[in-house]
Amino acid sequence: MLYCEKYEMPESLECALELLAHAPEGSRLIAGGTDLLPWAREGRAGDVALPMLVDITRVSELDGFEPEGEKIRLGANLVFQKFLEEKSLGNSLPCMPFCAVWFADDQIREQATLVGNLVNASPAADGTSAMLALNGIVETARLDGGKVFRRQVSVDEFVMGPGRTALNSDEIVTGVLCDDLQGYGGAFEKVGHRRSLAISTVCAACLVKPSEDGRTFDDVRLAMAGIGPTPVRLIRSEMFLKGNEISARAIASASEMTAGLVKSRTRKEYRSHVVKGFIGRAIANALENLGIRLPEMEREDRAYA
Repeated sequence: MLYCEKYEMPESLECALELLAHAPEGSRLIAGGTDLLPWAREGRAGDVALPMLVDITRVSELDGFEPEGEKIRLGANLVFQKFLEEKSLGNSLPCMPFCAVWFADDQIREQATLVGNLVNASPAADGTSAMLALNGIVETARLDGGKVFRRQVSVDEFVMGPGRTALNSDEIVTGVLCDDLQGYGGAFEKVGHRRSLAISTVCAACLVKPSEDGRTFDDVRLAMAGIGPTPVRLIRSEMFLKGNEISARAIASASEMTAGLVKSRTRKEYRSHVVKGFIGRAIANALENLGIRLPEMEREDRAYA
């Protein structure tokens, strides 16, 4: 069970930072709470008695999303369901609607925030691979001398290991900046013990942009989670495909460049097999979502379901 002595719901970022700065040791900050509540209920830490919970869901500054130049800023309170409901958001971040479909179920998607998924820093978190592929930058804020100080850190530097991030104890994540990739095709692949409400064994995010004539890859983004302590970008495969022909042969060659990627201690052989298959499947699906289909490519859509 989860207990707390005080439950605070500040309505401004400054107030939330002030509460956090003076909170007793062991206090927690929450938005959706979809990780905290099951953790307590399942008894992994016994009965959990917290001195204070600071709920930031009323901080309007952390809501919604907005364009910022060539990027999109996602507020810390943005829930996964919005990637399915907001067409403009899905157009700008083409892998995120597919990521959201795989994420838990309808009720949890209405409550769970993308930022909470990043801060939780699970090696298999669905959102981390997608944000890595989108060149995500985490924004934080802290209070010092009555003034709010902000900083930015890239997602690959923010997630440091299982349950570990670069977030300091006096900081709040205020949002994430992502590349606006309108015109790209997106895909998200995931395998677990069942389709939803399951921790990923492996998950992959893919974004592709074809050339104007549709014959070559202009840009490719590939990222995976669940294969090691942190999500990884598949730089070698990306660089090979950029400028290369859009063909089953090129995709198959890129899929072969995954040797040594799997760092997990368990099910290593299985994960290595899945990684190789996911590269081809994710790229093919991302292309297909742009209306580009490769009929000569062997598709194994059921192999990892």
